[in-house]
Amino acid sequence: MGEHIIKLPDVGEGVAEAELVEWHVKIGDMVREDTVLAAVMTDKATVEIPSPVDGEILWLGAEIGDTVAIGSPIVRLKVAGEGNVVADTKSPEVTAASTPTPN
Repeated sequence: MGEHIIKLPDVGEGVAEAELVEWHVKIGDMVREDTVLAAVMTDKATVEIPSPVDGEILWLGAEIGDTVAIGSPIVRLKVAGEGNVVADTKSPEVTAASTPTPN
């Protein structure tokens, strides 16, 4: 199982942000590809944001009425396979054995 983060896509030329006006899902919901997740409003239009993948909603990144910047994470899904989130797999740092300082 992996995780997939959905970011607010570019919703129009010259638009830098949008207001979240409606969630169509809640945490724990199972969604399929193309399920509408949310609706956002710009000064020009209201746009529906679909899911690009199947999965389970783990996190919603904004409240209704919030202004969200284009490219900001808005939804996190648990998905089959690897998803698009890279886990922090850093191994603990290995310190080199101390070497005596020459006198």
